Formats: sequence, C-alpha cells, structure tokens
Amino acid sequence: MTAPSSTREIPAHGDVPRHVAIIMDGNGRWAKQRHLPRFAGHKRGVEAVRATVAACVDRGVEYLTLFAFSSENWRRPAEEVALLMQLFHAALANEVGKLHRTGVRLRVVGDMTRFDPKITRMIEKAEKLTAPNRRLTLTVAANYGGRWDILQAVNRLAGTQLPRGEIAEADLAPHLAMHYAPEPDLFIRTGGEQRISNFLLWQLAYTELYFTDTLWPDFDAHALEAAFVSYRSRERRFGRTSEQVDQAKRAEVA
Repeated sequence: MTAPSSTREIPAHGDVPRHVAIIMDGNGRWAKQRHLPRFAGHKRGVEAVRATVAACVDRGVEYLTLFAFSSENWRRPAEEVALLMQLFHAALANEVGKLHRTGVRLRVVGDMTRFDPKITRMIEKAEKLTAPNRRLTLTVAANYGGRWDILQAVNRLAGTQLPRGEIAEADLAPHLAMHYAPEPDLFIRTGGEQRISNFLLWQLAYTELYFTDTLWPDFDAHALEAAFVSYRSRERRFGRTSEQVDQAKRAEVA
C-alpha cells in the first residue's frame, strides 16, 4: 500500500500532526557545552528519543520518523562512527521490547549494506516483532539520504514492467523507502540549523518546517508541544488559495 501524495490530495489538518519527522541535531554541542566527550551527548540523545516517542504516543501522533544517521555521517571521525554503531546496537537491544509493549511498530529505512550483519539481524527481528502494532509507527532513518532514496526507487522501478512509457509520480511512490507512511505534516530540526540536510527530499514537498535552537538532548514533551502550537498556526494550502481552503473546510462541515 502506498500513502497518498500531498501534490495530488490535501491531507487532513488536525490540531496534532499525523506524521512528524525530526532531524535530531545538537548532541555534540550539548556535550561540548558541559565539557563532556561528544559520545555523552549521543547517549543523552537516546533519552530524548525515548521521551519524544512517549509524548507522540500520548498526543496521538500516528507516525514519527527520526533521522538517526545519514549517509554523509560516515565522514565523521572513525572513532565516533564506531561509538554510534555501538549505541545503535545497544538501543536495539534495550528499547525494542519497551516499544513493543507500548504498541509501537518499528521500521528502519536506509542502505543496510554498510551495517554489521549483527545489527541488520537485530533490525529484522525488531521489525518482525513489532509489525502488528498500530499505536505509533516509529521509523528510524539510518544510513539514509534523500537522494539515495529517490535513486534506489528509480532503480527498482527500472526493473518493473510499466504499462506506459512515461513515468508518473504514482509509479515511483511505491518504491520509496517510506511508501507505507503518509508524507510528514511537520518537520522539526533541533540545534539551530535551518536546512533539510538530504532528509526525505521527496516526502517533504509540502511539509511545514519548524526550526528550534533547542539542542536535541534537551528536547522534551514541552518542546514538542511548542512545535505543535506553531503547526496549528499554519494555513496549509498545498498550492491553493486561502478561499479555496475555506470552501473545502465548509464543505466538510456541511
């Protein structure tokens, strides 16, 4: 099943976004401000993930997507990359059971070929265990890049038999890494930077963008609610006029 595209259909605009996507930035700076090694910031960041998942479950968010490790992050110092892989392994070992008991479905998207086979087996096991859960779908983007996602979708599509020569958006969408989820309603980036950084390039076409100076280890339920308040103030037109949006709302009520 492929989720509808916001370039063709207008998704519902409730008080709480259905799908939240987050770039979790600022772990290293959080540690540096406290004269701690960068890895201490990453460890504290796992606690922020736990709090954010709980807050999203509590607020009724259906999909939460976290950018955990980009395809560009391999350029970081080898020691830091190795520690991040250890942290990923530990999180899979320690958190999956808790997620399952909470009713959270876990998905991991990205190029799995560079990960240790032990991690890929843990991912497969976690996805299988949590597959029936529907309270929240938590997607972790690991060794993921938006350009990689589009290219791998094109390559998959190239191997199929298309009924016509011209490729349409609906042809490509089922091959994207997150074909199972609606496009994000709200994108959050912590840490003060204001860019998308190769995250969900296809899916963020009409997503509301929210940037905060809060460093990821300090991000909590209150910070999430501040983002939701900003989201509720936005008028989502998807290329239409305000008058058209108002008419559509009145038609729904009628």
